[in-house]
Amino acid sequence: MIIPWQDLAPETLDSLIESFVLREGTDYGEHERSLEDKVADVKQQLKSGDVVLVWSELHETVNIMPRTQFHG
Repeated sequence: MIIPWQDLAPETLDSLIESFVLREGTDYGEHERSLEDKVADVKQQLKSGDVVLVWSELHETVNIMPRTQFHG
């Protein structure tokens, strides 16, 4: 189920994005990026609709995934 990011308190959204960014362990190559930059990037992708917040009832977790990969 997609969770509308606009319905979340800003602090909750930031916490979810930070958790996602920290567990992804993405390699940014030669130039490491700050946590704030990574969070801002994900937030922009949410606003543009490229990614969505998804609640998994089975796992009782929230994930962020590309809209094209969501089959709900």
